[in-house]
Amino acid sequence: MLRETEADLPGDVLPGALSASLHAELVEFRRDLHMHPELGNQEFRTTAAIKERLEQAGLTPRVLSTGTGLICDIGLTEGHGSRIADDGRPAAPLLALRADIDALPIPDTKTDCVYRSTVPGRAHACGHDVHTTVVLGTGLVLADLHAKGLLSRPVRLIFQPAEEQLPGGALTAIADGALEGVARILALHCDPKVETGRIGLRHGPITSACDKLDVTLDGPGGHTARPHLTTDLVTAAARVVTDVPAVISRRVDTRSGLALTWGRIESGHAPNVIPQHAELSGTVRCLDLDAWRDAPDIVHAAIDEVATLHGAKSEITYVRGVPPVVNDRESAELLRRAMVARRGLDSVESTEQSLGGEDFSWYLEHVPGAMARLGVRRPGERTVRDLHQGDFDADENAITVGVELFTAAALMGTPEL
Repeated sequence: MLRETEADLPGDVLPGALSASLHAELVEFRRDLHMHPELGNQEFRTTAAIKERLEQAGLTPRVLSTGTGLICDIGLTEGHGSRIADDGRPAAPLLALRADIDALPIPDTKTDCVYRSTVPGRAHACGHDVHTTVVLGTGLVLADLHAKGLLSRPVRLIFQPAEEQLPGGALTAIADGALEGVARILALHCDPKVETGRIGLRHGPITSACDKLDVTLDGPGGHTARPHLTTDLVTAAARVVTDVPAVISRRVDTRSGLALTWGRIESGHAPNVIPQHAELSGTVRCLDLDAWRDAPDIVHAAIDEVATLHGAKSEITYVRGVPPVVNDRESAELLRRAMVARRGLDSVESTEQSLGGEDFSWYLEHVPGAMARLGVRRPGERTVRDLHQGDFDADENAITVGVELFTAAALMGTPEL
């Protein structure tokens, strides 16, 4: 349960409030990204735009080895408030702030919107443009505070590509050293169910594991008049679709939330021909980290058993996606205290665990951290424009909320995190 007391409120007002001019600049930056969405590992324009603005602020961003995404440190350069030790390593642990920069392969269906996507079949329909702008804005504010000697801990900005592609661009960033010297990592994700000016937060799991599954079934085929002389492959595929999820549900603790849901099934070409081949695709989602680790073996066994029972030969491709995002208690409390310091006790609400997947979880396999849900619904608005839909949009005032949340988190606590 998240505490809600006044004990953590700072005695003095925290610096780092966003100016009206910087808010206006960030809104324009976000709109530019929104108009020019790029898919995972293709975010060259996006990467260049972030890099240029950080360099204008006197920072030294480093583009990832894949050519998209970048890392930028604040408070590690020589000079005022230096955090470089004699051996060249950070003298204090880094707080990392992560943003994802890729878009989705769906059309932007908004009307009467001057910044709708200009790229057919591409849209920032998950709010990654907002995430990116928030972390960029945070970097600009923190760079200014560092120059004034007001930043007590070094901070790393991580702009990560390909979050929407399993198993996620987080692995690329980690392989490129994004977590070297990092003691804690924070992130946020747009939530259209939460009003602007508020965040949703919880300790423990906040998202679910998500894996991808492709199955092929094969048999000799034949005439629909004589199914007893061959393998009735369509029936076999139908039984896999209906029976396998039921079998799985009896082999794991129901509290783990392990669920297989099919999204595609294809087989056959004629009504009087039993086909020789069928294909099925779906996702496996799981609320529990331990159950997720056992999921491939459980799913494989269930599919093989049902397919064999109906005489079909099965071939299974199980693609590991992402584990659940499990919020570390101390990191979630840091986000809560930061938000309360900026917006008051009523600005934080408890949130439920989502069945959606998020590759931020890969960072948490290495360091503690937490993700908050950033409210992006305009106060009083009744229509909820859900994520991954073509008409999704965000209240741009949420950018200021996100920047001030992250700057407060960077300023609060001790340099040892």
